[in-house]
Amino acid sequence: MGQHATTEQIEALREELGLNDPLYVQFGRFLWDILHGDFGRSLMTRAPVAQEIFSRFPATIELALAAMLIAATVGIIVGVIAAVKQYSLFDYLSMIGALAGVSMPIFWLGLMLIIIFAVNLGWLPVAGRIDIGLEPQHITGFFILDSILTRNWPALVSALKHLVLPAVALACYSMAIIARMTRSTMLEVLRQDYIRTARAKGLSETSVVYKHALRNALIPVVTVIGLQTGMLLSGAVLTETVFSWPGIGSLLVNGILAADYPLVQATVIVIASVFVIVNLIVDILYVYLDPRIRYS
Repeated sequence: MGQHATTEQIEALREELGLNDPLYVQFGRFLWDILHGDFGRSLMTRAPVAQEIFSRFPATIELALAAMLIAATVGIIVGVIAAVKQYSLFDYLSMIGALAGVSMPIFWLGLMLIIIFAVNLGWLPVAGRIDIGLEPQHITGFFILDSILTRNWPALVSALKHLVLPAVALACYSMAIIARMTRSTMLEVLRQDYIRTARAKGLSETSVVYKHALRNALIPVVTVIGLQTGMLLSGAVLTETVFSWPGIGSLLVNGILAADYPLVQATVIVIASVFVIVNLIVDILYVYLDPRIRYS
């Protein structure tokens, strides 16, 4: 009797959840729920998946933005100098460094940074996002921004210290790619006739390089930066695991290990959506970088 009652309960639950409907109906309902921000419930915590993801989303965005800022700034500067000083010692050393940056796995680099700067030198914290007890008032979820808004300077210093190592580890690969792309495009632009004309008119070398050459070389560089966003988001999975960073990358790993399929599906969809949005922004930036480009 008890077994019969349990079977009835299971069947009633299946009917309530719509599991007896045809597969195309279930799939359509799944897509409809996603469009309305309903990804279901986590099998681990029983909390809404959207709540689980977006509570950790600011941590990953903060890490990715810091890594991209480091990668783009250092990569472009190194690429420009290497192109201007082609075949110099700096050029050779920077390209060797770029090759090393592309070759090093993120998890290995992260462990080396921890051993050197956290364990041996003791300059920076090993893991986490901020020291315990220093969490700023939750406004946006971005610890650095929240610390500035609330003028919590000890929290700001702690958040920046915790951000350095994972951001550098995550930025290294993208920095190498951007540096190599900047160098190659700058070399091509510096050989153009209008650059020789600008020099013949008596413009300073700084004006020629940064005002005329660099702006025209930025189109492929910006394209690479947009594409590297996907690498940053995928690399964040390893980086957040190594540094115990509480973002969606570590959440995805925990979901995979626990076979939490709703959580894994939703996390992948969110990461893919961010990648698409970033590349859309890159396409829009083309108009401002190159006046010859127009979207009709």
